[in-house]
Amino acid sequence: MVKRTAPLKEDKHKNVADARTARSPARAAAPAEEAPSRSGAVAGGGAKRREQQRAIDTREAILRAALSEFAERGFDAASIRNIGTRTGLQHPLITYHYRTKEVLWKAVAENAFAEIRKLWDDATVEGEELTPIEYLRREYSTFLRFTISHPDFHHFMIRESRPGNPRLPWLVETILLPTMQRLIPQIEGAQEQGDLPKGSPILVHYMLIGMTSVLSSLKAEIRQAAGIVTEDSEVVEAYLQLLDAAIFRPSDKAPPATPAPGRRSTRQRRPGGKS
Repeated sequence: MVKRTAPLKEDKHKNVADARTARSPARAAAPAEEAPSRSGAVAGGGAKRREQQRAIDTREAILRAALSEFAERGFDAASIRNIGTRTGLQHPLITYHYRTKEVLWKAVAENAFAEIRKLWDDATVEGEELTPIEYLRREYSTFLRFTISHPDFHHFMIRESRPGNPRLPWLVETILLPTMQRLIPQIEGAQEQGDLPKGSPILVHYMLIGMTSVLSSLKAEIRQAAGIVTEDSEVVEAYLQLLDAAIFRPSDKAPPATPAPGRRSTRQRRPGGKS
């Protein structure tokens, strides 16, 4: 048996529908009028994205200039106004993004190490299996290339490592220790396999940091003493081969080291023209 709907209820629903149509007669009949508002929303979204990208670009420019400023002058002598001069940005715009010099300094440190970690992560291939020494070879080689492309980074870090620096505890706890925790287990694994010398893994880490940052930290001295341009890609590759031979590969698998191009002889000649 089919249950019929009472006529009263049908009429009631029809009346409600008619009333809604009466209140907004153009809703169903004018889709063309709604189109401009949708286009406006799309245009507004595009403008918002462009504004967001400009803000990102501005922050990146500020961070690059601030890294150079802190590396060259140190925290105490650095100034927001100098950073503004480097970027061509007004002081209020910089403080809008980074309200104090200390906030900006922390952002510089966090940004640099975030980029290092991103380079490490981007080099990771899903499913690949590396031995500890192979893993370390890739991580420290990546770090070396980062220091070459960011020559101010090493000097920024050296300035912050001086005794009594009030920012050093934050730098160690927030950035340096988490970074080391990524590398120390691999150093211990390479030591267990006989691929690295026994001893404190922490000291081994700092030994490798020193070896992989020297092209950046001593680039002026190396150029003056030997005529070697450490930013040259061939020099970088030759130096990486030296690291392979000395640290990252067994001696029987290491390729012969390639002489660095542009090297000037440093042998001292004896009196009488004999070397």
